[in-house]
Amino acid sequence: MTDMTIGKVADVVGVGVETIRFYERRKLIEQPPRPREGGYRIYSDATVRRLHFIRRAQELGFSLREIAELLGLRDADSNQADASDVRQRALAKLNDVDQKIDQLRQIRQGLAALVDRCPGQGPLQCCSIFDALEQSSGRMPRWPARG
Repeated sequence: MTDMTIGKVADVVGVGVETIRFYERRKLIEQPPRPREGGYRIYSDATVRRLHFIRRAQELGFSLREIAELLGLRDADSNQADASDVRQRALAKLNDVDQKIDQLRQIRQGLAALVDRCPGQGPLQCCSIFDALEQSSGRMPRWPARG
């Protein structure tokens, strides 16, 4: 690759120009210096690689704060951090994802039970979904699915 303008970098990485500017403001990437003779700022290959890193990490569920920490490890003196630090962060993220999957399964079960009990016709006063959502208890009822 060769050095590129912000628009070209945005196309290559698959993000918007404003996203790149946002990352600059958040100090995830450095803003290139303005050319003395005018013209466009030029982004280096290293910045493009860093943007790919940020985008892929986001796709895996890492927050920008977590990405900044990972980049900090990467940028740190090699004597201060090692692969176990990165692995530990990835394991923590994996645990978060597993917990979210469990929560989504519970949500799905609750919704499936609501949909299964809904007659799907008639006046709204007969809607069991509204009845269940209006209950004051914090948890949704766990009805067995009708077979």
